[in-house]
Amino acid sequence: MFKRLTLLWVLLRGDARQLWFALRHPQAPGWLKWGTALIALYLVSPIDLIPDVLPFVGVMDDLVLVPLAIHWLLKRLPPGMTEPASKRSAG
Repeated sequence: MFKRLTLLWVLLRGDARQLWFALRHPQAPGWLKWGTALIALYLVSPIDLIPDVLPFVGVMDDLVLVPLAIHWLLKRLPPGMTEPASKRSAG
């Protein structure tokens, strides 16, 4: 379980960094900014798929859905934007 959470953290950290650089790209599409804003809104919103009142399950939906949403947004980026973002986030 701990290895899975560590792997999830590494993937999320890399994807979040790549998303940050893609957002700062001069040719960043508007849907990317809206999608990122919706992900951030989902994180701070009291309305969740599974309420956070449930001790373990309520937080797990955030830990699963947010990385999936970020990864989904990154997969839809134009090819010219993904290469510079991934190079800058790696180094």
